[in-house]
This record gives sequence, C-alpha cells and structure tokens, in this order.
Amino acid sequence: MNVVIAGGGTAGHVFPAVALAQRLVRDHDAHVRFIGTARGLEHTLVPAEGFELIEIDARPFTRSLSLATLKAPLALRSAAKACRAVTKAADVVVGVGGYASAPALLAAGKTDTPIVLHEQNAIPGAANRLFSTRARVVALSFAEARQRLGGRARDRAVLTGNPVRARVLRVPGERDALRAQAFATFGLDRARKTLVVFGGSQGARDLNRSLVAALAGPLRRNDLQVLLLAGKAHADTVSADLAAAGVATEGAHGGFVRVLPFLEQMELAYAAADVLLTRAGATTIAELTVCGVPAILVPYPHATANHQEANARALERAGAAQVLLQDDITPERIAQDLARVLDDEHVRTGLARAAAAWAHPEADRALADIVVRIAQGA
Repeated sequence: MNVVIAGGGTAGHVFPAVALAQRLVRDHDAHVRFIGTARGLEHTLVPAEGFELIEIDARPFTRSLSLATLKAPLALRSAAKACRAVTKAADVVVGVGGYASAPALLAAGKTDTPIVLHEQNAIPGAANRLFSTRARVVALSFAEARQRLGGRARDRAVLTGNPVRARVLRVPGERDALRAQAFATFGLDRARKTLVVFGGSQGARDLNRSLVAALAGPLRRNDLQVLLLAGKAHADTVSADLAAAGVATEGAHGGFVRVLPFLEQMELAYAAADVLLTRAGATTIAELTVCGVPAILVPYPHATANHQEANARALERAGAAQVLLQDDITPERIAQDLARVLDDEHVRTGLARAAAAWAHPEADRALADIVVRIAQGA
C-alpha cells in the first residue's frame, strides 16, 4: 500500500503526520512518502524520522493584494503538476493542512486518487476547507470543527483526535521514571513545584516577556522553579532579561529558572511539570491532554482565524484547562492564575483528570485505520 502525506510548515502539522506515518508502517507495512516544502519544518523533521520528503515550490495563501497573490494560481497549478506522478502512484493521499498540502491535493483530484484530510484545529484551515468536499473522510481533532465544514464534508467528518508522538505517549505509564530523568537532566529541585513554560516549536516572545516580568515581581516565590523553553531565537534575550531583573538562572539545583532554547525530549518536560503555561496550538493540546498535565493556555492572538483561542476554549469547556488571553496578561494576573492552580491540589487534580478524559491517545491508530480503509477502496 502506497500512502502520500502532504502538508507541513509548522511542527503542529508535521508531528501528527509523522506519528500517522509510523503507525501505518508499523501496523500495515505501508510505504509512506511525504510532500512538503524546503521552507517548512518538514524539511528537517521528516527525513530525521527516516521518511522520504518530496519537496515542491508551494506558496502560502495570502489575502492582501500583491504581485505574489496574482501569481498564486499559476504557482499552485505548477506545483500540482509536479505532484501528479507521485499522487498517481499512491493508493491514497492524506492532507494534513498547511499551504504545502494544496498542490498534492489538487493533483490527487486530477489523478483520481482518493483523499483523506486531517484537521488539527477547532477551526479548519484554508486548505482543508477548500478540499473537504472532495475528501472521502475528514478526520477531526476537535468536535467543534465539524460545524465549520460544508454540508457534504460535515457528513463525512469523523472525530479521531490528533496523533501524538510515541515518545510523548510514554508519559502516563512511565511518569515517575521520566520525572526523575527530567529532574536530573535539568538540575531541578525535587522540593519545589515545577512550572513548565513554552510557546510551541518557535517559542513565544510576548509570553516570555510577560513571564519575566512576573518572575521579577509577584511570581517570585521560594517553592517554585521554572523550566522555560524560550525558542531558539529568543533564549539569549530571555536569559539576559532575567539576569537584568535579578532572577536567578544559575546556582543551586540549576537556579530558579532554567532556560532552554528548544527541547527535543518533550516527554521530559511533560513529566516534570506540575503546571504548564503555554500557547494553544493543536499539537501542544494533544500532547498535554494525553499526558494529563494541568495547564493554563495563552492562545496566540494572531493565529489564523483566531484558531488557538477556539482550541483553548474547547478545553476550557471540558474543564481540562484554564485560559488566559494575551490582552489580559499582567505580572499580577499571571501570578494570580498560576497560584490558583499551583497551590490547590484539588484544582490541579481536576484539570489533569479532565485533560486525560478529553485526550485521544489512540488517534494515530484511528486515523491509520481510516487511511487504510480508503486506500483499499472501502
């Protein structure tokens, strides 16, 4: 069985796609190839997992009037033409969102190759909305996304959840061992509560700045330590800002705040965390809920169609996370909201249980079964 997975751009698109590919290979002996771009994270992440990436010259969707916008239809057709030989040889094409998926999905229509879509967010992206009427199945991570689809696509939508990497799925069953490993790796103090902060694979500058201001003032407390995944572009600046504010980053037990630019072993962060403070990207939500970690979500306010707030609100309605909007952030508000969770075991336990109940740990299996069924003509 030959499967093509198309899409990418961000880790939020790539990680679930890789988890799906691994399940297809492991359970169904499938041959899986990816179609993406040299600009997206798939350029490095996909080959690193041992899968072939066919790179195309796909262009982002833009709404502003420009020369690039006027050239976009020609660029899409040219990229789709480059995909046709690959989609024709496939038994099924899986679109995982992002502008990089559009040429392959357009080519699949021309070669009569069946399409399965996977939508990670509560508000479907442009590519998935565009091709949803052609898809045999639209797999959803959020039940709320169904109402955002057209009538025919809505009837073919199935809630599977968002596939999570195998290394992260280890956390619920191996939490104590992974927590001990995390504390040793990062030099953390077992006597302190641990706050883990991150803004996705690229970091979050505004979230970092807000946290530094809180740590320098109302969030300065002796029973707390912070593991801050600041992003590769921001780590040096954050460390300098913390030093200027007099917040310890070195010393006994690794200091009050441990700053890292990026962490490949995210299972260690989830296992170490008593509370998460993070953005509300789809992969982050899938992972923290599978791990059953209490979280305060700060949606990225400039996400397309404000989809991160929609993601966060879905968890809030389920009692699985608390939401703090970027516009409402002050040092005092961060300290207040975190204290409400950190200092109340009943609140932490309730959030953790609701998160685990909302999660879809078998999402990779459910999505793989759908892909195989469609590939076999069912």
